[in-house]
Amino acid sequence: MGSYLLRRLLLVIPTLFGIIAINFAVVQFAPGGPVEQMIAQLRGRGETMGRMSGPGGETAVLPTLGTAAGNPYRGARGLDPQTVAQIRAMFGFDQPASTRFVHMLRDYLHFDFGRSFFLDRPVLSLIAEKLPVSISLGLWSTLLVYLVSIPLGVAKAVRDGSRFDVVTSAMVLVGYAVPGFLFAILLVVLFAGTGFWQIFPLRGLVSPGSSGWPWPDRVLDYAWHMVLPTVALVVGGFASLTMLTKNCFLEEIRKQYTVTARAKGASEARVLWRHVFRNAMLLIVAGFPAALLGILFSAQLLVEIIFSLDGLGLLGFESALRRDYPVMFGTLYIFTLLGLLLQIVSDLLYTVVDPRIDFEARE
Repeated sequence: MGSYLLRRLLLVIPTLFGIIAINFAVVQFAPGGPVEQMIAQLRGRGETMGRMSGPGGETAVLPTLGTAAGNPYRGARGLDPQTVAQIRAMFGFDQPASTRFVHMLRDYLHFDFGRSFFLDRPVLSLIAEKLPVSISLGLWSTLLVYLVSIPLGVAKAVRDGSRFDVVTSAMVLVGYAVPGFLFAILLVVLFAGTGFWQIFPLRGLVSPGSSGWPWPDRVLDYAWHMVLPTVALVVGGFASLTMLTKNCFLEEIRKQYTVTARAKGASEARVLWRHVFRNAMLLIVAGFPAALLGILFSAQLLVEIIFSLDGLGLLGFESALRRDYPVMFGTLYIFTLLGLLLQIVSDLLYTVVDPRIDFEARE
């Protein structure tokens, strides 16, 4: 198993390189980059901008664009080439794309993602600031999804065709049909608004001034803030996993080895949890990384916006709108690295659920 893990870890390097290279190439052809946005901003204002700080802390002195010192307004005629060259140099676009890509890879080796174009802060500090919010929300939501879906799916498989199965199937279909963000809005209106019940807080993960509270009060305050966003993500994510669990258990329950186990006198509980569980859980375990990443980086984006949670998903979305390339590539690097590592964790969980699986012997 050790050599297999070593090979998987070594494969992370070319995979990261390929993903970053493809996205870097695509971005070079995307219109409306930071240089174009700055030029459009200056043309629209037609006024003196003075000194502007670049992403590396350098400053560029931009000439007057308005009517100061008796100069006529020149915004409609565009910027002079010297100003455009200064803006390109400020963002680092005066160098060829290949040179910028090599420098980016060199910096990424020691997790130096540069500085944000528009926030003028190190990208790593931005990610470190936003990541705990996203991990906190995504991890609790994923764990609750599994804690709800697996027992419910097993119960539906054991009672297949019963009234319980029909009623819970209807509930699952409703949960699958209602998007998580729409359910989040409903929760806000019912439990965090002024029209119905003001029970849960509306914004953030902690209350203002809670840093000075005793730690039990801080834990309760954090849990109270987590209730609504977590419930919104769980309702939108448990449906597919519940049906997957049910179908996996149904398939295994009908196989010959379960009939043989019953014929040997094994109880129904022993057959279900001792024999069926390990085989049926393989596909569910395989889907854990995808479920976590789906909640962590995509499904929770709108939930972060609704509940004013300043997380990594919201940061990546805003950076894509602004064409803030250092933040875009930094968050992409973190997303990809976490995804690849979670795939390796998934392989380890395979061997925990079913010790008969041996990747070394298979190879």
